Amino acid sequence: MSDPVPTLYDWCGGSAALHRLTEVFYDRVLADPVLEPVFRHMGADHRDHVARWLGEVFGGPTDYTHQLGGYPAMLQHHLGLGITEEQRARWAALIATSADEAGLPDDPEFRSAFVAYVEWGTRIARANSVPGATPPEHAPTPRWGWGEAPPYSA
Repeated sequence: MSDPVPTLYDWCGGSAALHRLTEVFYDRVLADPVLEPVFRHMGADHRDHVARWLGEVFGGPTDYTHQLGGYPAMLQHHLGLGITEEQRARWAALIATSADEAGLPDDPEFRSAFVAYVEWGTRIARANSVPGATPPEHAPTPRWGWGEAPPYSA
């Protein structure tokens, strides 16, 4: 019998790796003229919450859902932000480059899955940030893997 395929969470190094990523990333965000205005007032727990979100999405513990409200709560955090395409694209680019500095795996398979999620997630966040957006009240937290995407829409 062959070894089971690891989750993206396990492959990237788990909670420690994702917390390193969010530290590096949000330091860059706060120094970025396009993103800093959106995040200048983020709470002290924001980095931890994003690391826990990514951990759950990538197949790790379900802490975000059970302690912080899951996918509906994540969508609610974006309501009314009016995220522009420039901000969305900058967020995606900065987290992708932050993965290098944070020491996440650089193999093409992992990075492809990582970037695919970031693109999907930032587009969902942008769609739910426009005035009048009505995200679903009940939806499961997406679980991302090695090439599959969940069947959700904005």
